[in-house]
Amino acid sequence: MKWNDYEAVWRRQPLPLGAAADLAALKETFETKRRKMAATLFVRDIAEASAGVFACAFFAVVWWKQGTKGWPMGLAIALTLGVTLLFVRERLRAHRHRLGEDATMLAKLEAEIAELRHQRHLLLTLWQWYLAPLGAAVLIVPANFFFRAPAWAWPVQLLFLAFYLPVVGFAFWFAWKINRRAVHQRIEPRLVELEKLRSDLLSP
Repeated sequence: MKWNDYEAVWRRQPLPLGAAADLAALKETFETKRRKMAATLFVRDIAEASAGVFACAFFAVVWWKQGTKGWPMGLAIALTLGVTLLFVRERLRAHRHRLGEDATMLAKLEAEIAELRHQRHLLLTLWQWYLAPLGAAVLIVPANFFFRAPAWAWPVQLLFLAFYLPVVGFAFWFAWKINRRAVHQRIEPRLVELEKLRSDLLSP
């Protein structure tokens, strides 16, 4: 799973200007940016859900080969499946809130602001619902092999863990870091732009 791909898509676009943005430019580019964000979220959710299904299948194969003693893999499957279902829920939520082509610009603007606030919440709570459960899942796998290994193999297992744990820890920290940066550099200024545009549309 590569949640940081979402931030990478934002990074390829020009930084929002926030309150300094020109209203005419905001109106002109609103629909294009709205569609682009919807497509980005669609690809993200499908990719994450697909990766989750693949990971669950891999854990299931490991469990099957280890037999009943491989029961900790069931925990890894449950944790990964929980995250996977959250992305499925995201798709269902997006479908439920989708507006028709005849929706007014104000309605689309309100929906876009609500969506950005939702995405901001997801990114700011990434540790709780994404990184923590997946981190536990990827730690269960080597731990399962370590405790099943004979005593003579423990030095090799410990050497592996000495490299594995820092790499995994850095990868998860990096994902958290770049997504928080996406919130502050991309989502929050874009929210300011859209709220400015909404105020203009609502003004007499």
